[in-house]
Parts: sequence; C-alpha cells; structure tokens
Amino acid sequence: MAGNAQRITLAKGLNMGLRKAMEDDPKVLIMGEDVGKLGGVFRITDGLQKDFGEDRVIDSPLAESGIVGTAVGLALRGYRPVVEIQFDGFVYPAYDQIVCQVAKMHFRSQGRSKMPMVIRIPFGGGIGAVEHHSESPEAQFAHTPGLKVVACSNPVDGYWMIQQAIACDDPVIFLEPKRQYHADKAELDESATPEPLFSSRVIRQGTDATVIAYGPMVKIAMAAAEAAATDGTSLEVIDLRTLSPLDMGPVLESVRRTGRAVIAHEAHVNLGMGAEVSARITEECFYSLEAPVLRVGGFDTPYPASRIEEDFLPDLDRVLDAVDRSLAF
Repeated sequence: MAGNAQRITLAKGLNMGLRKAMEDDPKVLIMGEDVGKLGGVFRITDGLQKDFGEDRVIDSPLAESGIVGTAVGLALRGYRPVVEIQFDGFVYPAYDQIVCQVAKMHFRSQGRSKMPMVIRIPFGGGIGAVEHHSESPEAQFAHTPGLKVVACSNPVDGYWMIQQAIACDDPVIFLEPKRQYHADKAELDESATPEPLFSSRVIRQGTDATVIAYGPMVKIAMAAAEAAATDGTSLEVIDLRTLSPLDMGPVLESVRRTGRAVIAHEAHVNLGMGAEVSARITEECFYSLEAPVLRVGGFDTPYPASRIEEDFLPDLDRVLDAVDRSLAF
C-alpha cells in the first residue's frame, strides 16, 4: 500500500469527500435532516458540523420541499448547497421543487442563472428497512432534462465523485447505494487522478457477454462474473456510474466485441434505466448482437416488506440466469 493510501468504506469515502470540498470552498454548505449533531442517519456527515459550524452544516426541519427550495435560493446567490434526502422514498415531497425549479432554472434564465447544487439520495434496498426506505427512483430523475444523475458503487468513487458533483455548475442527483455504506473497504490514494464524473468504466474484462450495472448491483455483477468463470464463461462487467448523461462509449465497444448484453438494476424493469440502455445498444450494435439485450431488475410491484425483500431484489442467480439465456441464443 502506498504511503498516502488508506483503506476506507463508502461511508468514509463520502465523508472525506464532503470534508475536502468544504475545506476547498467556503461556499459549500450541507443541509438536511439530522446531518449536523447526529452526523446523518448513516453517519455520512459525522463530525462535519463540529469542524465547520452550524452555519455550514445545517440541521433542517423535516420538510424535504423546504430543504430543496431553500437550497435553490442559496444556489442562486452563489453558494453550493449539498442537500441530503434521508431516504430515497422521502424525496417525493421535494419532487416538484426538483423537476420544476432545480432542473429548469438554468434553461429558464437562458443561462444567466446557474444551479450548482447536489442532492444526495441513499437509494436501493437490502437493509431490512420499513416502507419508503428502499426505493430506486433514478429513472424518474434521469428522464428529467436539466438534471445530471450519477450513482457511485464503491468507496474510491464515492470520495472522488462527491467532490466532482459539488464542483459541477449543474444540479446533480447523487445516488448512494445504502447497503454498501459500511459493507466493503477499498484502498484510496488521494494523490491519484480520478475518472471523469460523467463516465462509465469497464471494471472486469471478458469475451462472452457484457454485464452492465450501477450502484448496488455492481457488486452482484462482479460476483456473477466470478461465478461464471468457474464454468468457463468470461463476462465483461461495466459500471455505468453516470445515468444522465449516459456514457455509452465503453458499453457499445464492449457489446460489439461480446455480442451479448445483460443490464441489471434494483429498480423495476418496466421503463427502468435498463430499457434506455437496451434501446441504445440495439440502435448502435444491432449487427453485432448475437442475442437480444436482456434486463434484470426488481419486480413490478411496490417494494415489499423487509422479510421478503431478498425475494424481490435481483440477485446472483437471476443475473446468471439472464447470462445463460443470452448464451443459449
């Protein structure tokens, strides 16, 4: 391990990234429910209010529309607010503010007013939570022009991507896979050069099929590739990282080589991100495909009670089943 590297969790990486952004720019503010003294329900903002003060790490009322609306005014006055939505299912009271104000202000003002704000949303399931705490609303935001949407999947990306999102002059919906917050550690070298924010990345090379994922499903896609390798099947795995704009370059290059593609996400399959990725692959790689593009995701039901969420969430077996079906063509 390099002398300036350390092993961190995703939660630690995000905390460090927020701290670095606040140190570098006094206009960066953090707002949200319990983000100050408590340090956030997942402890992502732990210690930041103590070090930066209550005027920069602000415990807000339980009113998501008010939180985002206040952040809009701050952004218009030159600040860079970072808003935490405590859980994915709590974002809907702020949906009107996000799609009608945050997403449209730059366009409405003909470029005169920028909206440099980040809306952090812990998303996805797998933590045994109650209703409204395990949603995957990413397609709703990616469908809205004017919003950038990104999803980190690992500690190193968490550290770099949150800083890049804060530095962006456009509003960024920043999705964090909550079941990965404290699950795994990775080596962070703060002196390294990060990947560009709005870019996808091949994280495992293969030849037989391409598996595309983002956020919490990246770990499962990698596990599927490892399991398939024991049977002699070589899977290439791509972490999308950015959902709007989609960086399809690495995806199209991969599918042209493998001839097969499986896209996996926790969200419902119907009209999910997988539909857009599949359509673009089909449009651009039609003559390279050896099989239809297949999608793996949650069932088209509301997110179930925690005792049966493992039956709802796409898992290793469902990804491998899709791979097998693709290879059977």
